[in-house]
Amino acid sequence: MPDFAFENDLGCRVAGVDEVGRGPLAGPVTAAAVVLNPECIPDGLNDSKKLTAKSRLELYWQLLDCADVSIAHASVAEIDEINILRASHLAMERAISGLQALPEHVLIDGNMIPRGLHLPATTLVKGDSRSISISAASIVAKVCRDCVLVDLAQQYPGYGWETNMGYGSKKHMEALQKLGVTPHHRRSFKPVHNMLYQEKIVTN
Repeated sequence: MPDFAFENDLGCRVAGVDEVGRGPLAGPVTAAAVVLNPECIPDGLNDSKKLTAKSRLELYWQLLDCADVSIAHASVAEIDEINILRASHLAMERAISGLQALPEHVLIDGNMIPRGLHLPATTLVKGDSRSISISAASIVAKVCRDCVLVDLAQQYPGYGWETNMGYGSKKHMEALQKLGVTPHHRRSFKPVHNMLYQEKIVTN
């Protein structure tokens, strides 16, 4: 289980940062930055992937009540323009800058510090299962991005985004073949790019 040890060792205002949505074929990449109040840390914080949807949602609302929380996205257009890694870092930078007060140190899930971040930072591989601040950020980012994809699923039915969250599930791939590419698909991702290339050949 993640704990508050990293934050305690740093002894300052620490933000945990995580992103969700690097792998999907559709939708934005979403990041969250969370500064926990040591006096009010919700019970049960953990890597969002290890929690049920119900638990994530309950913790999400608790975090909004008792922590400094910021959520940000990088769009599909930005993903296609600057690549998914840079776009995920851009979302992280936006989330950090959106906090009520800038942190004195940032704990980032993964092994790379965003190049546009000009604050003291530490990367933690599998940080969402090691740092409770990062686990909080992972929960917030996951709940928020899932809501975005559920909303998009209402606008573009048939792709199963309300359950696959834009990942390349069997239903999603079949719908791509049958219904085609939407404005919310990442054209730089190989399955979507290949489909557009095939369409171009057929059209020509």
